[in-house]
Amino acid sequence: MLRGVSLLNGRRRTLPWFPVLIFAALLAADQLLKAWALTTLSQGQPPIVAVPGVLEWVLTFNTGAAWSMFSGSATPLAVGRLLVGIGLLAYLLWRPQPAFTSVVFGMIAAGAVGNAIDGLRFGRVTDMIHAPPLSAVTRAIGQGDFPIFNIADSCVVVGTILLVIGTFVSERPKRAL
Repeated sequence: MLRGVSLLNGRRRTLPWFPVLIFAALLAADQLLKAWALTTLSQGQPPIVAVPGVLEWVLTFNTGAAWSMFSGSATPLAVGRLLVGIGLLAYLLWRPQPAFTSVVFGMIAAGAVGNAIDGLRFGRVTDMIHAPPLSAVTRAIGQGDFPIFNIADSCVVVGTILLVIGTFVSERPKRAL
């Protein structure tokens, strides 16, 4: 009888460059969008609708962490983010992991380093993505608008959610007919 193979503990390991590729692609996307936002958008201006009812561009800055926690702590947070990002990437290079884990850790590392770069360069993180549907959900539960975020934030949040899901989900073996 075959047992299921966990998404996080599968036997097949990825090539060492695979998580570096994921990391580099997501970090580049984050930094390019932040550069675009800084040159195109103005803080305090009305949102620019990208996809009606789904996505808007709004320039804002955050000197803290998610939901403006620890505001004014950009440099210590940036150092912590940088250490986490580099640590995850180093771990993946030192101990190659299954593809799922490599992608998830690569995402989280890219997000951590992406926001660390902003914190160290500017003393704040550049945010520009506003998703009205997410705000509708947070307003419905009495929490006001959903924060404006960036690609790095998305990488950390989505990567963490996938990591949690991956700890509970296992691939089921195919049965012979």
